[in-house]
Amino acid sequence: MNWNGITVGYALTGSHCTLDEVMPQIQRFKDGGANVVPIVSSTIMTTDTRFGTSENWQKQLKDITGNDIISTIVEAEPLGPSKLLDVLVIAPCTGNTTSKLANAMTDSPVLMAAKAQMRNCRPLVLAISTNDGLGLNAANIAKLLVTKNIYFVPYGQDNPQQKPNSLVAKMDLIPEACYAALEGKQLQPMIVEYSL
Repeated sequence: MNWNGITVGYALTGSHCTLDEVMPQIQRFKDGGANVVPIVSSTIMTTDTRFGTSENWQKQLKDITGNDIISTIVEAEPLGPSKLLDVLVIAPCTGNTTSKLANAMTDSPVLMAAKAQMRNCRPLVLAISTNDGLGLNAANIAKLLVTKNIYFVPYGQDNPQQKPNSLVAKMDLIPEACYAALEGKQLQPMIVEYSL
């Protein structure tokens, strides 16, 4: 995919178990020629988990993108007036972020970036990763599905036997979903089956 001349906002939220899957997708954007602007929630900046340290994730983001990380609401706010981002992807997009986005809450750098993108009527792509996608968050996902300029990375039930409400995007389809979104299209099929 040719991303020359395209600025991709790449926002990460606290589904730490998924971070290792999304880093190669950021590299794919860079390899295709995109300018990638990293944006992170406070959880990414402050939390060490069994999946990796905050310092390690920050280093990877800087090394891959070559750009400074947007990590505060104040830093994210100018994305609106500057119209910097051609497309913004939130990957992984947690249930918490999904819920707040669907209900117009802006209390993190990622949500401020999303608000800025929506203000500019530019594509916002969500790669959901939530244990309650078919639980209480189903209503929030439904609201976002019918919202103009919001697109989804195809997703499915990743573990229906042990976690029947869990939905996770196919992270390897992030660039394809963003490419389609730039053309005003939802990548299909949107609901996919995981290999069980």
